[in-house]
Amino acid sequence: MLTYIQINAAKPRAKAWNLSDSQGLYLVIQPNGSKLWRFNYRFLDKQKKLHLGGWPTLSLADARARRDEARKKVAEGIDPALEKKRARIAAKYAAANTFEAVAEEWLVKCERDGLAPVTVDKIRWLLAKAYPVIGSIPIAQITPHEALAVLRKVEATGAYESARRMRSVLSRVFRYGVATVRCDKDVAADLRGAIASPKVKHFAAITKPSEVGALLRAIDGYSGHKVTVMALRLSPHVLLRPGELRQAEWTDIDFDEAIWFIPAERMKMRRPHRVPLSRQVIAMLKELHEHTHWWRYLFPALV
Repeated sequence: MLTYIQINAAKPRAKAWNLSDSQGLYLVIQPNGSKLWRFNYRFLDKQKKLHLGGWPTLSLADARARRDEARKKVAEGIDPALEKKRARIAAKYAAANTFEAVAEEWLVKCERDGLAPVTVDKIRWLLAKAYPVIGSIPIAQITPHEALAVLRKVEATGAYESARRMRSVLSRVFRYGVATVRCDKDVAADLRGAIASPKVKHFAAITKPSEVGALLRAIDGYSGHKVTVMALRLSPHVLLRPGELRQAEWTDIDFDEAIWFIPAERMKMRRPHRVPLSRQVIAMLKELHEHTHWWRYLFPALV
């Protein structure tokens, strides 16, 4: 068996040479003077070799301990060299699949799947707040505590709704990670009840039929910018969301068929929408066309 004195006294030669210890453990002395621990063993009737580390970083006692661990694995039917190789590959894979890397890949998929650019921008804004906390951590290694730290950081600003949306975005990234075999579970799934619920704020709305007439009369009497007036006049007839109305393009309007076609990418539910147009609406659109037909949008001042 080797001793510290023997190891320390071993000098390099023109070619690498070995100092044997016991039970397959030996030290390789390289021509450059480095000394490396190796362990020879048989697995499934094949001679194999396991690299344990270098001396003196790995002492004689530690090298023997690692040899004993490897011998135990062989006895249990585990190939220690293959196990080490798999661990090295897994570590390299994990390092390349940080939360930020997986999230950015998921965002590319969202864009490819037709998610509205404005929605992608909102998600990017949220993720930018998460990256300083968990962005550089391999997604498979992120714990619920670390995901919660992201939510707490947003919650601390009083932005409870943003914290709620952050949890949803984190959850979607983790689910994508599970689907692409980068992590085992969605660690944000169980954090729903961990953040304060935002106070519900109801926006002003007309609930009485008598008030509708007053609104329409107020719109007719409004003396603001012509384009704004036309947008207000059209809105009650087509019942579109403000964003859908604001982003409307002249190519969406089919005057001959009296149809307003809105493509899926501009609809909240990601489905194309067709709005039949009455004679009154066609007349209003033709009037608006005289003012903005050279623009891409119906209401360029509102975009």
